[in-house]
Amino acid sequence: MGKNQHITPHPDGGWQVKGEGNTKATVITDTQQEAIDAGRNIAKNQQSELLIHGRNGQIRARDSYGNDPHPPKN
Repeated sequence: MGKNQHITPHPDGGWQVKGEGNTKATVITDTQQEAIDAGRNIAKNQQSELLIHGRNGQIRARDSYGNDPHPPKN
């Protein structure tokens, strides 16, 4: 399982995709949606989670692309 990917505002403007624990952004985009799309691809490839933060820094959504230890019951 790879690093969780965080979508956060970039300090210089725009949005960034940052692997958990990384100091540098993997991808920098103009819009949050572009960052989400890029981060989703990375999270799927690494079988990790995508955590989407709002402008205030709080997590507003998360998607899991790995092995979920608590899958939904049918």
